[in-house]
Amino acid sequence: MSKPPPRDETGRYGLSDDDLKSVPTVFRDGLLDGQVALVSGAGSGLGKAIAYLFARLGANLVICGRDEEKLARAEADLAELGAEVQTRSMTIRDPDAVTALIDDAWERFGKLDILVNNAGGQFPQPAIDFTVKGWRAVIDTNLNGTWYLMQNAARRWRDADTPGSIVNIVAVVGRGLPDLAHTCAARAGVIHLSKSVAIEWAPLNIRVNCVAPGCVETPAFGLYPPEGRATFYEANPMLRVGDVQDVAQACVYLGAPSGKFITGEVIHIDGGQQNWGDPWAAGRPEHFQLKGG
Repeated sequence: MSKPPPRDETGRYGLSDDDLKSVPTVFRDGLLDGQVALVSGAGSGLGKAIAYLFARLGANLVICGRDEEKLARAEADLAELGAEVQTRSMTIRDPDAVTALIDDAWERFGKLDILVNNAGGQFPQPAIDFTVKGWRAVIDTNLNGTWYLMQNAARRWRDADTPGSIVNIVAVVGRGLPDLAHTCAARAGVIHLSKSVAIEWAPLNIRVNCVAPGCVETPAFGLYPPEGRATFYEANPMLRVGDVQDVAQACVYLGAPSGKFITGEVIHIDGGQQNWGDPWAAGRPEHFQLKGG
């Protein structure tokens, strides 16, 4: 079995905030000058990495999340990187809060260019043990919340007769993800929702794409049991995990002019997991343990 790399003395997983401010990027400085990007769930993990890279490339940011303290820290760092930042503590499960967020973004900046739907959440558990409350929580956040943001942004772009780009963070669901069936259901819904409205909204000059991370090391890695984490490092033919910068750069690629002829697409950032891998978030059951030499 491939072994995870050792943690530092803090037990931290993934890139630190200082890393995110300076980790190399393939994109030129100023690529997103004058652009406004909304990144949901930007207080930590993938969302924070995406927001930091957008700010480093010149964009102004609208960020939201549920943890006010984390958002405040992210806001300070983004301002240090030169971005003008609007922050809102909220849940995307609330359609009225989503409408207010989009309205505030337009009032503050006079426009919105890119929406990155990153906010979401799940927990590892065999599907047979899901409670109604647990199922609804994951579906309501990952599917419904994403849709509320998509629809509100699209309506504003339509009414203003301006183009827009939506990037939805989903998951590698083509082969199934045992112990994460609830998020598979929601993320698959987002993928096919995105493909459908990419067609409907093409006349409005609105592009809609998805980024599907595989096993990417974030602070959330520590929430999974050790036996689950161990399978992440052998879930693709590269026998390693990705980092948040891999995902952030894919979002920039789709949102920037580099993605101007791409819509209805899913870009997998997974080291080949979609074709090969076998991650078990809660650990591989005995029935599925590999046997033999």
